[in-house]
Amino acid sequence: MNQTQIKIIQETVGTEPDGFFGPQSIAATQRYLRAMMPKPNPWPKQDQKSLTAFYGAAGKVSVVQIPVPYKMYLYNGPKTVRSIGVHEKLAPSLERILKELGKRYKTDEARSEAGINKFYGVYANRKMRGGSLPSLHARAAAIDFDAPRNGLHTHWPTRAHMPLDVMEIFAREGWLAAGAFWGRDSMHMQATQ
Repeated sequence: MNQTQIKIIQETVGTEPDGFFGPQSIAATQRYLRAMMPKPNPWPKQDQKSLTAFYGAAGKVSVVQIPVPYKMYLYNGPKTVRSIGVHEKLAPSLERILKELGKRYKTDEARSEAGINKFYGVYANRKMRGGSLPSLHARAAAIDFDAPRNGLHTHWPTRAHMPLDVMEIFAREGWLAAGAFWGRDSMHMQATQ
């Protein structure tokens, strides 16, 4: 993102709009998004015991298909994604999120610019990148969008392009946006506290 876009984020989250996204802006963004989340948050904490108690064992979860209410593409190719497999406990929440994203971004061009029409996966029975613990994807409890512009080591918002209002829509359902809470990997949204 450019400095003007960063200043708009800073104004929105209530910190000085100086175009420098440092510790104060990061903390303000996290407070801003947490204030939108339902209380109590319906999703588990991020420790393995809580995740297993809520979602079940990694790789052995109940996945259901939900419809995609707008045109979404698999990776960068022409193949469209008509449904997404997600943990059964998350299906109603992710359906509401996708419908809201479709309303907010009304055209394919707007969805492409936001990156929400480039699907990079939900369920994958694997470990966290660079770690030994199961990924949230192994519990079908996370979704990734537009990896080329919002990748694992791409810092948000200085280099990554995930819009704050996409993160807001997820936050209203209690989901965490990795870009805002870890400063990178902004393609990744997960249903945890």
